[in-house]
Amino acid sequence: MPERHSQRISILGVPVDDVTESESVTIIHGFIQSGTTHQVITVNPEFIMSAQTNSTVLRVLQSAHLSTPDGSGILWAARYLGHPLRERVTGVALVELLASAAARHGWSMFFLGSAPGVADRAARILQHRHPTLRVSGYYAGSPSLDDEAHIRSIIAATQTDILLVAYGHPAQELWIHRNQQLLAIPVAIGIGGTFDELTGAVPPAPIWMHRLGIKWLWRLLIQPSRIGRIFTAVVRFPLAVIRAGRSSQIHR
Repeated sequence: MPERHSQRISILGVPVDDVTESESVTIIHGFIQSGTTHQVITVNPEFIMSAQTNSTVLRVLQSAHLSTPDGSGILWAARYLGHPLRERVTGVALVELLASAAARHGWSMFFLGSAPGVADRAARILQHRHPTLRVSGYYAGSPSLDDEAHIRSIIAATQTDILLVAYGHPAQELWIHRNQQLLAIPVAIGIGGTFDELTGAVPPAPIWMHRLGIKWLWRLLIQPSRIGRIFTAVVRFPLAVIRAGRSSQIHR
């Protein structure tokens, strides 16, 4: 079982930790110092809905050592179920904060995934913001099982402290679950489209949309192909939470 560092609630069977951004960085600092491996997941409604029909995904989400609340939908669900969370902790915010902390503490970061050229651009952008940041490597690759041995050999040679994996959910979480122990990396995080946002490959939503919790509308406008995923997050997920009622319990 993963260590408990915070109050943890369950939303449709998926754990979510009541942590702030700064608390998340402090917890991850402890993970790195521990010398053992830890998987961090930034939970959004799509993750929770995929876990309802995929038992493997559910087991991986339940085994995470830290599960941050990524998205206004998660905060709404927690409030509806009677266990409000204090703050969103998105993948983008977490990566930005970890880059700053890594620059201060001397941790190294490896950037894996996204389209060719995106991971290295994201690494350069963060190094520009944090000049002492140690980038141990970057590679696009793919989450295919056929590519895993090759990718492991690339990452293993770097002895990195933090691995950022941008293969999208659930591929990135499953990839980490299969490979992290073999790599013996202290912290691995699935960060979805974070590299795209950092590099401007996907234009950021206006601040007012972030504040209103309707970033999904912006993504729909600029990426209409995401309509299925957005429908899951803004329609299917709330309906599932409402049906579940207040049955979710706090886990300590």
